[in-house]
Amino acid sequence: MNPIANEGSKRTLGWFALFASTGTLLCCALPILLVSIGMGAVVASLTTQFPLLITLAAYESWMFGSSALVLGVTAWVLWKSPMRCPADPVLADRCIRAQVWNRRIFFVALVVWSVGFTAAFLLLPIRNLLGA
Repeated sequence: MNPIANEGSKRTLGWFALFASTGTLLCCALPILLVSIGMGAVVASLTTQFPLLITLAAYESWMFGSSALVLGVTAWVLWKSPMRCPADPVLADRCIRAQVWNRRIFFVALVVWSVGFTAAFLLLPIRNLLGA
């Protein structure tokens, strides 16, 4: 197995995870946040300009579930798959830097997904629980 090609597929999976988690943030968490701070007109304008947001919001649970699955697969690939860097010092350095960047991208995607999940599913129950 070519270690450089393996790193390329990991990098692609990391970027896909970031894209999937950002999609959940844009479709579901951002409109909730904007309405919560009194900017409902902005949400109405956004949904008028981008009707796809309404369709995505209708399938919010599926979007979060599938992006969580992508994040889980990405985590498994990054930490459980065998990683072998080449013996050549230059290629080994590139390989190690790619691993570091793959993990950074993954953690950014995880933070974005967590913010979206919190806004879409947890804020309202917490607010109701606190009685506000």
